Amino acid sequence: MADTACVLIVEDDRDILNLLSFTFRNQGYQVIQSSQGEEGLRLARTQNPDIVILDLMLPGINGLEVCKELKAKAATARIPVIMLTAKGDEGDRITGLETGADDYVVKPFSPRELVLRLEAVLRRSRGIQPADNVWEHNGFRIEFEAFQVFQDGREIELTSTEFHLLAALIRSEGRVLTREQLLDQVWGYEFEGYARTVDTHMHRLRHKLGRAAEWIQTVRGVGYRLKKAGTA
Repeated sequence: MADTACVLIVEDDRDILNLLSFTFRNQGYQVIQSSQGEEGLRLARTQNPDIVILDLMLPGINGLEVCKELKAKAATARIPVIMLTAKGDEGDRITGLETGADDYVVKPFSPRELVLRLEAVLRRSRGIQPADNVWEHNGFRIEFEAFQVFQDGREIELTSTEFHLLAALIRSEGRVLTREQLLDQVWGYEFEGYARTVDTHMHRLRHKLGRAAEWIQTVRGVGYRLKKAGTA
């Protein structure tokens, strides 16, 4: 899976940083490392890594702020982020996921488990979606292999998570997906009790889609569906 993918590790604990660097290099990944939030943010913007392993508690800018900055800029919004932290409370996990993190790993952790989670996130971020490479409707166009979304010829910048939410709805056009199904399909894990995470990302997705947002329908108490093309 590694195929020379580049991992940016931002971690201020030198022992953990060295362990992670050794582990990922041993798996065939290229590794860039930093011990500070500001430097990690700069490296993400200049080196364009395939994925970021991001500690929450960092000197200067903390991990949540780094993640927010990455997801707010078009050039880095699609870089997947795994949050790595000693904070394991449900509220902390939800906050990390709502900020845009693709996964959340609590210390102490197994390096092997972290490698497996990283590979799962990379597969989702690179995965081909529906059999058709392009989906179009009423001036709206999504190119799945290119991970690009256009409305009336103008590109809409989505994060990796937002893109995969939209792709999941398109795959199931006209059918309801529960929040649990969306969590499993988009994040790859069953985050029990994390339904509001889906709602937060769906709200952001709708905001970015503009007039196309009305195609995403909320089924109260169940989940979401994409209105079937041609229906009122």
